[in-house]
Amino acid sequence: MIKIIDRLLLKSFVGPFAVTFSIAIFFFLMQTLWFYIDDIVGKGLGFFFIIELLAYKCVSLIPMALPLAILISCVMVMGGMAEHYELS
Repeated sequence: MIKIIDRLLLKSFVGPFAVTFSIAIFFFLMQTLWFYIDDIVGKGLGFFFIIELLAYKCVSLIPMALPLAILISCVMVMGGMAEHYELS
């Protein structure tokens, strides 16, 4: 049975985690896009084909973005708890 404090911590963790994970994936995806932009532009590739390639690249970026998102969201949750004197 999940305790009330665990449920509250999980609820306050999910929001920042989703936001930081999506920002990290976007950041790494744009970095990859800028790295391969000279290979993509001017080849006559369709828009949906490029989106498909970027979607496949997102899967390989998850192992880099996941620890970053966990770390940042944990710091945000602990900072919010410290701000409201909930740690003591």
